[in-house]
Amino acid sequence: MPPNAASDGLPPAIVIPAAGVGARVGGERPKQYQYLGNAFLIDVTLERLARAVPGAALMVALGAGDGWWASTRSAAADSVRTCIGGATRAESVLNALQALALPEEHPVLVHDAARPCITGGDIHALMEGAGCSEAGGLLAQAVTDTIKEVDGARHVLATRDRSHLWRAQTPQLFPAGVLERALLRAAAAGAPVTDEASAVEHLGLKPLVVPGRADNIKVTHPGDLAMAAWLIEQQQQAGGAVT
Repeated sequence: MPPNAASDGLPPAIVIPAAGVGARVGGERPKQYQYLGNAFLIDVTLERLARAVPGAALMVALGAGDGWWASTRSAAADSVRTCIGGATRAESVLNALQALALPEEHPVLVHDAARPCITGGDIHALMEGAGCSEAGGLLAQAVTDTIKEVDGARHVLATRDRSHLWRAQTPQLFPAGVLERALLRAAAAGAPVTDEASAVEHLGLKPLVVPGRADNIKVTHPGDLAMAAWLIEQQQQAGGAVT
């Protein structure tokens, strides 16, 4: 693989799919526009990303007819651009990649708008560990709970070996050309794409797992916003979490 943009001193571009509504978290507005402290959730996430990767271009894929984005702090940021997302996460990421129009080898970080606790340390570890690989990589956490397989009635069928199981997080990092080809091929094949790594796996590549922090949670359910606020407070008290 040719040297990528990271090795040439250029920061990766950052894609944030934010076209969904996150209905499971509840509330009268889309999840990314609910308040985390005194700011929108998406603002907290984008500002952390911008501080962790100075100079990076951020592309946010928004839902068609999004009426909230203009009220965010990020809407006025020079480093943040927007495009219209799609009906699925994969479509939103693909639209963002095509809007960025990057060289094939340029690295792209894809991060969930609903993961506001991401730290600069984890981002830099991912860039160092997977930034020069064609297969890219992702932050993840090793599974420590006992894993049960159940049937439709929630009866246990088996206890599964957890020794090779990891919970995928974001950011995930790939060369722009590889990620775009992976998303296009998965769409053509009708393959399920739950994260960017699953699309890249369909190309026959093996993304690298980089251990991430347990506090890089995704706001999904009621109560997660309060948990995220508490975790950010703990990070700030510990110092240096974002840089």
